[in-house]
Amino acid sequence: MALQAQAQLFETRAEQAFMIDAETGTVLYSKDADKLIPPASLAKLMTMEVVFNALKSGRLTMDDAFLVSEHAWRTGGAPSGTSTMFAELKSSIRLEDLIQGVIVQSANDGCIIIAEGMAGSEENFAQLMTERARQIGLTKSVFKNATGLPAEGQLVTVRELAMLALHIWREYPDYYKYYSQPDFTWNRIRQTNRNPLLKMDIGADGLKTGFTEESGYAIVGSVDRQGRRLFAALSGLSSENTRAEEARKILDWGVRAFETHEVFAADEVVGQAQLFGGEKGSVALKARAPVAILVPITNRDRLIARIVYQGPLQAPVEAGMPAGTLKVWIGDTLSQETPLFTAESVGTGSLHSRAMDAIGELLVGWMR
Repeated sequence: MALQAQAQLFETRAEQAFMIDAETGTVLYSKDADKLIPPASLAKLMTMEVVFNALKSGRLTMDDAFLVSEHAWRTGGAPSGTSTMFAELKSSIRLEDLIQGVIVQSANDGCIIIAEGMAGSEENFAQLMTERARQIGLTKSVFKNATGLPAEGQLVTVRELAMLALHIWREYPDYYKYYSQPDFTWNRIRQTNRNPLLKMDIGADGLKTGFTEESGYAIVGSVDRQGRRLFAALSGLSSENTRAEEARKILDWGVRAFETHEVFAADEVVGQAQLFGGEKGSVALKARAPVAILVPITNRDRLIARIVYQGPLQAPVEAGMPAGTLKVWIGDTLSQETPLFTAESVGTGSLHSRAMDAIGELLVGWMR
């Protein structure tokens, strides 16, 4: 297929950015999305994933209570001068309250209390975080603590942060609601949700902000508007106001600037793969479901779609065999990858046709 590419469709002041559509999996924007950066409080998304997974599997309940240790109190509580829910030393706190403290108030003490309660120590819990990250497909992120406080070797990417947010929304709908909770009161202290997107009229319902001296201001946000859900992660911004504005702009643009387009219907042949030694010289390929993608409303003809496979394929082939990938680019961004399978069975060709294929391949190899 030959749909032409388009230059970058959007510009942001973020040094790293990534945005994805939840329904189609279309990557709408990517800028240095695989650079490893300190996560700051965005690490708390992974902390909560571990907790939500334990709740979903029945290993924890919302009524389970955890003790506030001196380490949790000093490192993440009132004496720490960091984000805290002001948990009292040696008190016992229900898990549901700790979850709200972590999500709404970005409570470092809440994270450490949970980590120690689930794994015995924050170090052990951080190992669980990294192990769980690998299980859900995050191949680069490494966690050293539950809070996101500075730690050597603790690194993530904005691509994986956005994919983590999408995973949390998809896998834990009963708990995702906490990310849009406007405020939470603990120890008679009311704190409002730190996510600036929630106060904007853009359909935002999550997720988290972060800041480090090294990588600047960061945010992972989501909107659900006009039948579309988008997740975006940005880092490397210069201030809180810039972070809020750039996050609003990219999510708003994602909703307004794209429309869903069905590229191929169910069972529609996507293309052909060259076949070696078969009854015929090629085999039809198709996806297992309709292929839909978000395309720019303007210049929608300036898109690239290519079938990528290692070939030629070797006969015989059975229908339904994995055979390649349909890759689609929007501008410079690889936006979607869809596995392709053989749409038909093709048997082994005659001795003569196989000999001609071998000669043809020899000539092609010589020219290469």
